[in-house]
Amino acid sequence: MAKINYFLEDLTIGDRFRSGQTTVTESEIKTFAAQFDPQPFHLSNELAKETFFKGLTASGWHTAAIAMRLLVDSEFKPEGGLIGAGVDDLKWHRPVRAGDQLNLDIEIVDIRPSKSKPNQGIVRLKVATFNQKGEEVLSYIANLLLKK
Repeated sequence: MAKINYFLEDLTIGDRFRSGQTTVTESEIKTFAAQFDPQPFHLSNELAKETFFKGLTASGWHTAAIAMRLLVDSEFKPEGGLIGAGVDDLKWHRPVRAGDQLNLDIEIVDIRPSKSKPNQGIVRLKVATFNQKGEEVLSYIANLLLKK
């Protein structure tokens, strides 16, 4: 159900949207980690072998940033953009590694018109990020402001 510029009343609980796919590279993992999450399992192939992950993994925050980019580029295009009002239930289910191909499944789980602002409402999206094997790597509930 791809359409540009969704308004609150265009959506129904249970509507689903997809994203494209992106491949995570070793270089991106290390570059992100060097700036934002400089831990051995994100920075060094050799040191990462001796850690809990037994190899290089993307920072969870890097995975969340990738999911945000995939959401922005997805079929879900609300009028006025993706205006966040919070995130609930952020979970990292499994590590992301170089070569993983990530995509999103997006589902509308709640729609609530605003009582105080009659021209908008809140939409809750379940955003699930999957790798190329169909394994869920990240999930969260996004609370977004949408225009009526």
